[in-house]
Amino acid sequence: MEVVDVHRATQLIRGGEVVAFPTDTVYGLAALPSAAGQIYAAKGRPPDKQLIAMAAGADAFEALVEVNPTARALMDRHWPGPLTLVLPTRSGDPPTLGVRIPDHPLALELLRAVGRPVLTTSANRSGDPPALTAAEVRLPGVTAVLDGGRAPGGVPSTVVAVEGDRVRTIRPGPVEPR
Repeated sequence: MEVVDVHRATQLIRGGEVVAFPTDTVYGLAALPSAAGQIYAAKGRPPDKQLIAMAAGADAFEALVEVNPTARALMDRHWPGPLTLVLPTRSGDPPTLGVRIPDHPLALELLRAVGRPVLTTSANRSGDPPALTAAEVRLPGVTAVLDGGRAPGGVPSTVVAVEGDRVRTIRPGPVEPR
């Protein structure tokens, strides 16, 4: 697997490839929505487990998801950071989408360079421990890795569903949303 810089990683993602990159929690995979099938194949991920979207700014999600006052408050308090919000989609298909802004300088640089939300998930086979370094990313179909050293968080993000004014934890993680 090729180790690349942000410029090359951006070119590969825009060209329809899957690239591994560091986040504030663990290493992730990034691809445009048109290449989502490649992420599923690389991970051996069941097709019913949805991917999430990442971007460098909350405004990038406006066309994708509905952001109510509860979601906005969580974004303002915890982003960038290790909190994934599952929100209703504007299209209704799928009904919801997880969105997140990571707190990692290299991840943010990559996301800014790509210029639109990418689909992501952790860079490990489904069911295996998450990759914490570039060397631990060993997935077929991943074209390159952006090496940012050891991922500082070590555990996947907290995932919560925002349902009106209620917040329901789907996966506990490094933050306690409130």
